[in-house]
Amino acid sequence: MRFHKHKLAAVFIACIFLITSVRADNVDKYIKMKMAETHVPGVAIAVVKNGRVIKHKGYGVASVEFDAPVTTNTVFEIGSVSKQITAAAIMLLVEDGKIDLDEKISKYLPDTPEIWANVSVRNLLTHTSGVRSYTSIGGFELSKRYGVREFIAELSKQPLDFETGSAYKYSNSGYSLLGYIIESVSGKTYWDFLRQRIFMPLKMNHTADRDPRFIIRNRATGYEWENGRLVGRDYELTDLFSAGAIVSTVDDLAKWAAALRDETILKNSSKAECYKPFTLSNGEISRYGFGWNIVDLRGQHILRHGGQTAGFAANVSQYVDSDISVIVLTNLGTQGLGSDIAQGIAEIYIPGLSDPSADAQKKTGQAPAK
Repeated sequence: MRFHKHKLAAVFIACIFLITSVRADNVDKYIKMKMAETHVPGVAIAVVKNGRVIKHKGYGVASVEFDAPVTTNTVFEIGSVSKQITAAAIMLLVEDGKIDLDEKISKYLPDTPEIWANVSVRNLLTHTSGVRSYTSIGGFELSKRYGVREFIAELSKQPLDFETGSAYKYSNSGYSLLGYIIESVSGKTYWDFLRQRIFMPLKMNHTADRDPRFIIRNRATGYEWENGRLVGRDYELTDLFSAGAIVSTVDDLAKWAAALRDETILKNSSKAECYKPFTLSNGEISRYGFGWNIVDLRGQHILRHGGQTAGFAANVSQYVDSDISVIVLTNLGTQGLGSDIAQGIAEIYIPGLSDPSADAQKKTGQAPAK
């Protein structure tokens, strides 16, 4: 009897290994297909299941010029994926009793204009403040690296896009203001706070500020696809600060994804706040939490966020019902590229997430016959 139990266990383990291996092979085929389709030079991916990395790999090159291969330790810009980390830093200060989410930001920031009088920390986190995004302000030169007072003074020249709390509109300005709040309340620089409270505890040793003046080992080069050819990105970089200036690796972000499953960094109550939709003043629901888009798709509850900078696209997605997280980093600045690849990988691991024709395409690397 004992022999039969051991035999059944061995067969079960072999089946699990085979399924995992087949899925990993299908991911490889899918990534190679997407690279050919989108002209992306390099991609790094990680898949985390039940808190454990079940697939991580680099594809293509981190530098076309030097033919340097992508590995799981290649450092990419993650763009607005940074926002979920900025939001986590805010929640750590909430846990410390230093920030009230519903307090007006004038309590934490100097010289805020009267038109921001009703803007709360929660409004900044959920993109419901009405504060205009600097990306839509002509001539707003973030390459000047504004201090907090200069930044607020420049933004104060702009009217609100809408009455605070009445609508949702993505605002990089809001997340930059959150970075200044972190500095004001903690007494540390934004980067020191992240290092001490998030990066070091999780051993995210390759996660840092993208500042091009810094020498960062294994940093990927960014590219754009323009007029049918690959070109280097424009290096006149703006200071994205807490809205999108983090660089990282898929291995580091896998640690981040695993930490979101428990209370390693944030309490469960704090994460619940991050993952909660926002009710607008007219009663409508905005499905953006604190640095996370909230999506329900084919029976899956998904928390995700993409990122794009000049030369880079990224995505981190949590498929909550399947306890799977997918991380994608690329060195091509095509809008939505990271999100598209992440969804495709998830569809390989989660039955029912895609239609049969899409599944066939990912398994074979070929589009279905017409």
